[in-house]
Amino acid sequence: MRVLALVPYPYDQAPGQRYRIEQWAPLLKELGVSVTFEPFRCKELHALLCKPSNSWRKAHLTSKAIIRRLKLLKNIGDFDLIYIYTEAALIGPALIEKLISWRGVPVVFDFDDAIFLRYTYISPVNGYLRLLKFPGKTGTICGLASHVIAGNAYLANYANRFNKNVTIVPSTVDINTYTVENSKSASEPPVIGWTGSYSTIQYLDNLRVPLQQLATRERFKLRVIGVPDYRIDGVEVEAMPWNSATEVADLRGIDIGIMPLKDDEWTRGKCGMKALQYMALGIPTVCSPVGVNPRIIRDHENGLLADTDEQWKERLMELFHSPELRRLLGKAGRATIESGYSISIHAPTIYEIFKSVARSQNGNGRK
Repeated sequence: MRVLALVPYPYDQAPGQRYRIEQWAPLLKELGVSVTFEPFRCKELHALLCKPSNSWRKAHLTSKAIIRRLKLLKNIGDFDLIYIYTEAALIGPALIEKLISWRGVPVVFDFDDAIFLRYTYISPVNGYLRLLKFPGKTGTICGLASHVIAGNAYLANYANRFNKNVTIVPSTVDINTYTVENSKSASEPPVIGWTGSYSTIQYLDNLRVPLQQLATRERFKLRVIGVPDYRIDGVEVEAMPWNSATEVADLRGIDIGIMPLKDDEWTRGKCGMKALQYMALGIPTVCSPVGVNPRIIRDHENGLLADTDEQWKERLMELFHSPELRRLLGKAGRATIESGYSISIHAPTIYEIFKSVARSQNGNGRK
């Protein structure tokens, strides 16, 4: 089976894409599925979109990317199906998706964020892009697709409004890469860790005050991965860029993983990837009880949930002062990943979806 994956980002550069189709592809290959990746962003555009200014260069490279997408259309008949992750083009309506549909090639659409909502957060580097986004096209793509894959029930409920063929597949972790080091000793002072990007740093900002208050009572370090210039007055911060080659090693240096979120329509579409990463490494995890997080974490069984500032301080203090609690929660968190969020569990589901879609299309006369 030949699959063309239309993805937003260059290979191995973005969390959602890496923890979905990029992780599934090697196991799909073992089942006879060849996945060809075609990113919308070239490496230069991807790098520029993470930085301010250069607006004309960004616009030029985006135009070239759209032209590349259109040129691809003449070859899509060589594939058994088209897989689209989030959208075929960074900006504009669902034009590419409609053209693919008119060509009669089946589409599997996959999304793991509430991209059907207008994102109200203004990016510090690309705020103007908000004006060029068409969040309503998500429903259009759902309707055009032969099958929709959604990262959680909240997203699936939206997709079901447009398509009856919807399957929930959570984001997954490669447990052969994310392994637990039993010999790892706790850091002194303990390290609280967060991983993300400039678009999600707003959620860590919500913990500024409780972390500052905590720092007056306890010594700890805050490791921030993905936002290298991040600072909090009064808190010892170790900020570093995200690097694919060192990602797991950087996470291993964390003693307590955190995933704060505010509760709104956008965050309810989150798939808990940060928590899954921490838990896969056996790192005790504290999350806001938002969206899918309470489904992943059972409070005081395989992690901790914290809502208010006071709860965040209490939960972190619990972990600071109880190495045994950290050990037990880390062990239970790892077991949760092994039993429910490993790629080996969910890649066969993706294969069955692909096979069903391709078979259905072939049955309608496609050679």
